[in-house]
Amino acid sequence: MPSGRNRFSRPLDDRPPKVIGHRGAAGHAPENTLVAIRKAAALGARWVEFDVKLSGDDVPVLFHDDTLERTTSGRGPIAQCAAAGLANLDAGAWFGRAFAGEPVPTLDAAMAELAALAIGANVEIKPSMGRETETGQAVGKALAAGWPGNLPAPLISSFSPIALAAAAAAAPDIPRALLVFGVPRDWRRQLEDLQCAALHCLSRKLREGRARDIITAGYTLRCFTVNRPRRARQLLGWGVDGIISDFPDRLLPLL
Repeated sequence: MPSGRNRFSRPLDDRPPKVIGHRGAAGHAPENTLVAIRKAAALGARWVEFDVKLSGDDVPVLFHDDTLERTTSGRGPIAQCAAAGLANLDAGAWFGRAFAGEPVPTLDAAMAELAALAIGANVEIKPSMGRETETGQAVGKALAAGWPGNLPAPLISSFSPIALAAAAAAAPDIPRALLVFGVPRDWRRQLEDLQCAALHCLSRKLREGRARDIITAGYTLRCFTVNRPRRARQLLGWGVDGIISDFPDRLLPLL
């Protein structure tokens, strides 16, 4: 690769689409699993979003919560469970019998699945409390080293400014988005400080005027988690660049 070239720069046709599957396709399959990613692709989604945390032995894995109980057969903090132990848990049966035995995937396994399906991803860094820096570093390094060459550049996002800064230090060429629930008054300063190109916010807290301010300022604006076509249509009418949905199949017909 020639010196100075950014392999994660985005041609216009490689940018994230208007509709992105949330945690794979969380309305149809157990969140943050390979089967959820496959389901999103089968429904026609060209990109998915998923959460990444660190196991107890510092392996990046797809997972949302700080503890294991809600979505696996395990118990206790994920930060105290090694990757080998996570691989033996059932992360699918809670959603439905058809998904029993679905494992907690590593980020490496997810990247291989994305490559096979030829779909892109928004990788959300979801650090356990107190592990913001090491999680951001680990995710940034993993993506920089292992992102499949046949895919569009990934997008890193997080609610944690510390994790975003650590990811930026590890993988400065990968685009980043700041996640917020309600858009803060100092949104512009935060985006500038973190050198983020995008803001992702909770749909129900967004108002049209603020949306237009962000877009006019030159930032990309996406909303989560939008499952109703009527709301999605309204947001797209305001100029919102993307919608993250548990049910991407409901929204894709709007495009």
